[in-house]
Amino acid sequence: MLNGIEAVIFDLDGTLIDSMWIWKAIDIEYLGSFGIEYPENLQTCIDGLSFTETAVYFKERFGIADNIDVIKARWNDMAREMYAHRVGFKPGARDFLDGLKKKGIKTGVASSNSIELVETVLDALGVRDRFDEIHTACEVRHGKPFPDIFLLVAEKLGVEPQKCLVFEDVIPGIQAAKAAGMRTCAVYDELSEPDDDKKRMMADHYIMDYSHVGV
Repeated sequence: MLNGIEAVIFDLDGTLIDSMWIWKAIDIEYLGSFGIEYPENLQTCIDGLSFTETAVYFKERFGIADNIDVIKARWNDMAREMYAHRVGFKPGARDFLDGLKKKGIKTGVASSNSIELVETVLDALGVRDRFDEIHTACEVRHGKPFPDIFLLVAEKLGVEPQKCLVFEDVIPGIQAAKAAGMRTCAVYDELSEPDDDKKRMMADHYIMDYSHVGV
């Protein structure tokens, strides 16, 4: 999997950390505060969108009166404690990161989450220093499935896209990485399990977790 690879770029939620359950709970609570029932297709509609794009989507779809900054701030407030205390790595992920560092392979984060929550969870897990570059889709013009965020991280790492391997848990993320010209590894996550067959077909590799990924 790592032959010819100079950099590994990770999506965060559902890929490196077990956190997707948080967002469904937050979305249910947030929409409920406006008397809106959670639509079962919501996750599919927002997969890959940046934190800002998701706030725009909520505002437009559900007619939320708050401005975008207020929506994002409320989500950050709702999620901060959970990210600091209740989120852990996917099995084997910490050891895999350690192995990449020992092998001299550069690492980056390309997340659709807010930078505040990304930094909160990486600090809580004690691995912020394991990554050479940490960026979110709010920094680029388009979120996933556009390639912008992955191209940004590769540029910051100083590595050509074709020498990057991306770990992703959702279809728009895999599409974004492939559009950037990068190799891809799909990661199992319970929330995206219905898409597993398609993820396997789209990606170059597939793993249930990092326990058996050699470095």
